[in-house]
Amino acid sequence: MKTLKYILGVALLMLVLVSCKNKEAEVKTIEVETAEAKKELDPNATYAKAEFTVKGMTCAVGCAATIEKKIAKMEGVTFAKVDFEKELAMVEYDEAKVTPTSLEETVTNVADIYKVSDMKTVDAFSNEAKTKACEPGCEKDCCKNGVKSAEKMACKADCKMACCAKKA
Repeated sequence: MKTLKYILGVALLMLVLVSCKNKEAEVKTIEVETAEAKKELDPNATYAKAEFTVKGMTCAVGCAATIEKKIAKMEGVTFAKVDFEKELAMVEYDEAKVTPTSLEETVTNVADIYKVSDMKTVDAFSNEAKTKACEPGCEKDCCKNGVKSAEKMACKADCKMACCAKKA
């Protein structure tokens, strides 16, 4: 009887070893349609940009990202960005399909703790005018005037700041 159990054990072990071969995995590339590819801009639509404050967020990964995804999935929204640190949401949308009220409802429906305030329509998002923060003491015209666009990157001839040295 012990011999029979021993033979069955060895046979079972051999079966497991033979059936668990390391086969190379076949890699298949699958094309998926992204949300960005789905959203086609309507040339006849009127697009507006809105900025508003979202209070009640406790983290960037869970709260801000979830709100951003919910807004981005709305029909008529072409761009959505939620900045956790500034508690600021920036949305570009088709005025015929989305209203500021529907944006507010979408945010508050994610969770009761989120509160929308300071809803305003803007011509450009507040971060579009600012590309890179100037270093302290920089004498570039763009830094002195508060405009940080690439068009006004001119340094004084005697400026020795690192930001000006890179340009020269």
